[in-house]
Amino acid sequence: MPRRLISTGSPLEKSVGYSRAVIDGEFAFVAGTTGYDYTTMTMPDDVTSQSRNCFKTIAAALKEGGFEMADIVRATYYVTDASSIDAHFAVCGEVLGDIRPAATLLVVSALAKPEMKVEIEVTAKRRSV
Repeated sequence: MPRRLISTGSPLEKSVGYSRAVIDGEFAFVAGTTGYDYTTMTMPDDVTSQSRNCFKTIAAALKEGGFEMADIVRATYYVTDASSIDAHFAVCGEVLGDIRPAATLLVVSALAKPEMKVEIEVTAKRRSV
């Protein structure tokens, strides 16, 4: 199976030189995904909404590549404020509670833009049918 690039259509993907996801064989590698609502191109203020938007974008990229959220085997979370971890984890529990991938959370001093409060990247492996 050839390598396949998945795009959200963000102009940054071309100018910066990255893909939302790369499908390579049985694996999907989803880039760090922030909380933009790509329908409105807006960023909500709260970490809960940003986390939900991250997972919405991730789910769409995985689906386009022929994967499901249940295929996620690894997740890395970056949050800019330790006080928002519980709110972020609540969303993670809603979305990944039954999937339970290996996961890491890092508290970072900043993301690319000040309004970004969370970024999520995942790796998925296609399950055998």
